[in-house]
Amino acid sequence: MTSLVHRLWYGKGRPLAFLAPLAWLFRTVAEVRRRKAWEALAQPLPVPVVVVGNITAGGTGKSPLTAWLVSRTQAAGWRPVILSRGYGGQSSRYPLLVTADTDAAQAGDEPVMLARATGCPVVVDPQRRRGAGYALDNQLGNLLICDDGLQHYRLPRDVELAVFDGNRGLGNGAVIPVGPLREPVERLASVDFVVVNNGADLSAPARLDSFAGVEHPDIHSMTLTPSRLSNLNTGESRDLECLRGQSVRAVAGIGHPQRFFDTLSGLGAVVTEAPFPDHHRFKPGDLNADSGEWVVMTAKDAVKCQGFAPDNAWVLSVEARLPEAFAMAVLARIRACSDALTLNRR
Repeated sequence: MTSLVHRLWYGKGRPLAFLAPLAWLFRTVAEVRRRKAWEALAQPLPVPVVVVGNITAGGTGKSPLTAWLVSRTQAAGWRPVILSRGYGGQSSRYPLLVTADTDAAQAGDEPVMLARATGCPVVVDPQRRRGAGYALDNQLGNLLICDDGLQHYRLPRDVELAVFDGNRGLGNGAVIPVGPLREPVERLASVDFVVVNNGADLSAPARLDSFAGVEHPDIHSMTLTPSRLSNLNTGESRDLECLRGQSVRAVAGIGHPQRFFDTLSGLGAVVTEAPFPDHHRFKPGDLNADSGEWVVMTAKDAVKCQGFAPDNAWVLSVEARLPEAFAMAVLARIRACSDALTLNRR
């Protein structure tokens, strides 16, 4: 998302209000697509399907939440499989089973990042129902977690999680192109959980009664904690304390790069900001740095820079943290869905 669009959507007022007819058309088409897709849905899939997504454009923290869900469900005995569209990838065949060694240019940056972070199977297919069938036919797991699939209505789902950036919220509350909403706020009435990404703000309350004027019975706070600093070429790990006072060129091709820059500043680094468009295809010149300066990037960007990154390129990884009550509620909902599917098959 460009800085201009960010200002127009997340600033005061609605400077693009003259585009309201297009926003009405966008909303109408989205509602028609959703209704037709739901009407055309076949029988539910034989395993629970959890969809992580958002109703706003731009980065909100869906992938860290997906990785957290994988970890918690694995600990509870599930064998999760991640489904992804593979945005930015250009594979010659689908479905595509992604591993830690898959080329990000083929699969997309987020699927490769998730495969490396979680170690669980990741299936990429723009037709996520087809990808789900592939995962089940090959017995890859017994739980499907769809990363960024809230508007992909052809995929049946049992549990929906809508994620928001805590700082940006709903923006000006308008639908694209007047504002950042992919769907109207009323869509949240049908999701199971709302998750608010408050970044590194550990003081944020674990449970919220409302968010940006949105009332929902299950609103929970998520924080992103820096967990590891590693050299992109050698894999060497260093304590995060070594960033204090260090000059860094912060490279970020993600939906909301300012959050990454603020995290580095919070760790004491002297930051030169280098934002790029989301899913940017990096080239060597993008990673140039001054003498004595480190290049520091996100794990999502790192998967696209191996092979040409300089020796001073470092990766800052983050982990999602959510309240235990939320984890228990999600696991209970998944178990209830699984039990219901089992009964329906009898």
